[in-house]
Amino acid sequence: MLKLSIIALGLMLMLTKKTHAGEKSLYDFLWLDPDKKVYVLQNKLYKKEHSIYADIGYLANFTSKFQDTRGVAIRAGYYFHEEWGLEVFYNQYTNSNNDDFRNVRLINEAEPFIRRLNSTYGAMLIWSPFYGKINTFNQIYYFDWSFGAGVSKVNAESNIKTVTQGNVANSYTKENYTGAVLKTKVKFHLTENVHLGLEYMNTYYNAPGPKSPSDKLRTNTDVVFSVGFSY
Repeated sequence: MLKLSIIALGLMLMLTKKTHAGEKSLYDFLWLDPDKKVYVLQNKLYKKEHSIYADIGYLANFTSKFQDTRGVAIRAGYYFHEEWGLEVFYNQYTNSNNDDFRNVRLINEAEPFIRRLNSTYGAMLIWSPFYGKINTFNQIYYFDWSFGAGVSKVNAESNIKTVTQGNVANSYTKENYTGAVLKTKVKFHLTENVHLGLEYMNTYYNAPGPKSPSDKLRTNTDVVFSVGFSY
C-alpha cells in the first residue's frame, strides 16, 4: 500500500507538472509568430499566505474487512507562505461489526482478527503548489490542490490476545502506535472565507499480527468530506 501511494503521488505530480503556472509564467505559442511570446496571468483570487483555517468533516474508513468505520475529522492550520503551511489534525472513529464479520462467525464458527482505530492525531507540513478554476453553468469555482506529510499518534484496539485461543471469550486490548501520515486534498472555495474539502489520507504504523509477534507495516486509509472557514 505504501508503494502504491508513492507511485500515485508521483503520477499526480507528473501529470500536473506542465499545468502549474505562476502569476508571472511565460508561454511560448509556437503556432503564433515564432518571435512572439505571450505572458499569461493567472489571477489568484484566494490568497493563502498568513491565513488561518479550520475544517470539520465526515470521515469514511476503508481499511478493515470486518468493520464498518465512520468518524469525524477536525483540521486546523496556518499558511506561513503562499504554498507552505502547518496543520494539526484529529480523527475520531466509530466502529461496528459488518456482514463479513457475522459471516465468519456463522460459517466458520471462529472469531476473525480485528484491529480497529479509535482515534488518530498529529501534525503535518502542507505543500499547496496548484490552484485553478472550473467554469460550470456560467459559474466559476476556484480550488487549491495540496499535499501533506507528517507524524501521527494512533490509538487502536485489537483482539490479538484472544483470537488464537478458541476457549477464551473474545476481548479487545488497547494499543498505541506512532506512525507517519501522507495525504492529498482538493479545496473548493465557495466564498472568501468558506470552502469545501475532499481529502485522501493514509496513516502508516508498525504493529504485530496474530501469527507473528514481529511488527509489520500497517496502513489505514481515510476519505474525508469537509467544510471549513479561513481568514
